[in-house]
Amino acid sequence: MNSKVENGIWLIRLGEREMVLHRPEAPFMTAVRREKTYETNRGTVKETVIEKERLHFRALEEVPGEDGKTLVLSGGTHRVWLHLSEPEPGMLKIDFNGEDGWGYEIDLPAVPREGIFGGGEQYRKVNLKGEHVVNFVSEHIKASTIVEKTVLPRSLYKEKNHADIGSYAPMPVFVSDSGLMIRFETPSDGIARLEPEWSRFSFDACPKSLILSQAESFREQAKRLARLTPCRQFLPEWCLDGMILGVQGGTKTVLEKAFALQDAGAKISAVWCQDWCGENRTVMGKQVWWNWEESKELYPGLREAISKLNARGIRFLAYINPYLVKDSRLYEECKEKGFLIRKKDGSIYHIKSTTFDAGMLDLTDPAVLRYIKETLIRDNMLSLGISGWMADFGEYLPTDCVIHEGDPAELHNTWPVLWAKVNREAIEEYGKGDEMFFMRSGYLGVQEYAPILWNGDQHTDWTKDYGMPCVLPASFSLGFSGVPLVHCDIGGFFSFAKLKRDPELFIRWMELCTFSPLMRSHEALRPWANAQPNDEAVLPYTVKLSKLHVALKPYLQTLLDEAKEGIPAIRPDFWEAGRYAESRDPYAFFLGDDLFVCPVMEQGKTSRRVHLPAGKWIGLWDGKTHYGPLSFIADAPLGQPPVFFRKGSAFTQVFTEAIQQI
Repeated sequence: MNSKVENGIWLIRLGEREMVLHRPEAPFMTAVRREKTYETNRGTVKETVIEKERLHFRALEEVPGEDGKTLVLSGGTHRVWLHLSEPEPGMLKIDFNGEDGWGYEIDLPAVPREGIFGGGEQYRKVNLKGEHVVNFVSEHIKASTIVEKTVLPRSLYKEKNHADIGSYAPMPVFVSDSGLMIRFETPSDGIARLEPEWSRFSFDACPKSLILSQAESFREQAKRLARLTPCRQFLPEWCLDGMILGVQGGTKTVLEKAFALQDAGAKISAVWCQDWCGENRTVMGKQVWWNWEESKELYPGLREAISKLNARGIRFLAYINPYLVKDSRLYEECKEKGFLIRKKDGSIYHIKSTTFDAGMLDLTDPAVLRYIKETLIRDNMLSLGISGWMADFGEYLPTDCVIHEGDPAELHNTWPVLWAKVNREAIEEYGKGDEMFFMRSGYLGVQEYAPILWNGDQHTDWTKDYGMPCVLPASFSLGFSGVPLVHCDIGGFFSFAKLKRDPELFIRWMELCTFSPLMRSHEALRPWANAQPNDEAVLPYTVKLSKLHVALKPYLQTLLDEAKEGIPAIRPDFWEAGRYAESRDPYAFFLGDDLFVCPVMEQGKTSRRVHLPAGKWIGLWDGKTHYGPLSFIADAPLGQPPVFFRKGSAFTQVFTEAIQQI
């Protein structure tokens, strides 16, 4: 670290890179006082700036007994102390000590033509240069877009821009192809404005710290992120033994469908039954009765049914979230115990999901955490033989509620991490050691607790904003942000009126998820209106692709090992080159080092242009050798997306035998 001060100008370099440039007319830091309005508990924030104070350089001094230097910035009576240190070569850490009641803007120099990636889960595009990226955990889906799609002819629907789309898992972490990594440690909501010449990061409170790192590759930055926030993502071995079949309808239906698929030759590692606790029919479709105990009516003899599934090598997965539907048995119990968040007048604070109200468990109350772990998870789930679950939601904490401890506005972003933490602790304290769960929402540190994330609720269509294609930018962005294991619902979730999936979309989505750390289907919001794995037109592909996924298990296991070092399993096409300018296809990706996958993202297409990266590549399906970089049209019949493996790979035998086995 080279820090220089002269004539009120403060400059910090790491190597040749300008990390911090402070000038009186363009300060590094500005104090801002804002009035903020949170329109709903689901994510929209409006603000009005009422006061700004530029902070000027005052002193840079050594502090006895401490490594590094302390800088004082001030404006009027306002003071901010910054402590500078170098945790490892090529890395600068700035610890902040600001004043309460103020927000702050922090400006960093940028490279005009660099690509910049990360920001947590970002659905519309992977290169965020020129975008405004909101740092506020929120609902990804908007009802208005669903209405548009169901009312307008498809040709008239206008796909939404990046700025219009929220994120279940935003994170103030960014990586550029000029070698820079930026990571703020803060629970505060804010916004990043990633302009050509500079990047401005605004937060509603003073960040705890800022890490700036300069490295030569995305891989090295990923490892550094994992050293800053340890990654404990994992998948038990059984998860790689087939597709996790999303199925509902009760004991009899689940057993019949699972065994029929297995008898047809499909590889089924587990059934995921989100309605294990009951069904809640609404105007939107088939939803879950949010009461976290087995439904005796819908799932009679569940313990015995799970034993039957286990005898055939199939696990049983369930569903839980941190809410309880109003007037359910557990809602009344938790209301009586004082376990639900409240309004300022003392009444229960209800959130609304489509047409029904629910109370929210208070994750800041130690008694509630014990109740979740011991009663809801240990007694009601693990004791039945349940091997895992979807730990849904986590992003709806109202900013104006009353909780046991802390400020809900400050805890809104970290709430999903608290939700992940209690689920992980329940498994580690009461499980057998091979259980797992998956989450959609998150924030900084979620990779310490959630075994794997999923991309949330997509529309059952081909649109780039909310349909199948959006899961790839989302997965790439999470990988750049330090979350290496991500998957998605095969087939999507949101289905309403004419918004529904046909066999072609489901099969193409299944192809995509075959080349993924976890292969899991979803019946969608209206199962009866959407193609399913056991449909006559789909079944042969379910068998073929689930077998292929299992055949790739030795290779996928190496990706799980790499994830411990922070290396994402799914990587964009420019990952190896290290420059966004080398990207030729926003939806092609590396699965690990040795597979290059080109999923079909357009309806009705049976061929696809492929842009192979540099190197020698062998077609997975036909065994033909190609020398990249190379662009050509590849055949892509249903069930065979263009996929290539690296010539000379240590897994060549795995790849070649995988095709022979199906």
